[in-house]
This record gives sequence, structure tokens and C-alpha cells, in this order.
Amino acid sequence: MQRILLRSKIHRATVTATHLDYEGSITIDHALLEAADILPGEQVHALNLSNGSRFETYVIEGKEGGGEVALNGPAARLGEVGDKIIIVAYGLLDEAEVTKYQPKIIRVDGRNHRITS
Repeated sequence: MQRILLRSKIHRATVTATHLDYEGSITIDHALLEAADILPGEQVHALNLSNGSRFETYVIEGKEGGGEVALNGPAARLGEVGDKIIIVAYGLLDEAEVTKYQPKIIRVDGRNHRITS
């Protein structure tokens, strides 16, 4: 049997932009993607702490270091600049992997820079 479990999470990112006239997706700073082991084009779920909306989309890689987290296309209607969101990616694990696996949890500050601890 296989199970779908949390693989990576970017916790409490701040939405920096919305672009309604776009084909869709979420743009995320390269440094955050690398830290969370999330690839461009990968499916993610975004959970908006500010308004309760939840949506799934795919990732577009943003420039490194600027803290960009932009909601594009229809997702732009589900959040506003300044909203706090959680971005999650899931993985399919075999039973043997489940007990050993630890998800990557990336916490960020108000400017979407990784908090290391």
C-alpha cells in the first residue's frame, strides 16, 4: 500500500502580488523552492490563513532572494497582497518509507525569507 503524506511545507508565506490576467499558477522565490525541495511545475496546495480559501495549482519559479510569492490567474481571486498562506506539497510513500520520512518544513519571516533555527 502507498500513502499520500506531507512532503514539504512553506509556512506563513506572505502574498507579494496578484496577477489576474495570467494563465494560472503560483510564483515562488527560487530560494524557497530549493529549501522546500519543490520543483517548477510541481503541484502544490495553497491554504490562505487570511480568508480560509484553499486551492491547488502548479509552481512557477521566481527570482532568488526577493521573497516573491505571487498568485496568478484564477488564484489571484483567492488572496490579496499581504495575506498569509501555507504552501504544501505531498508525496506518495510506500509503507516502509512512512515511519522514516520527515517532511521539509520551511518557516519564513514577513518578507518571505527563510527563518533558520
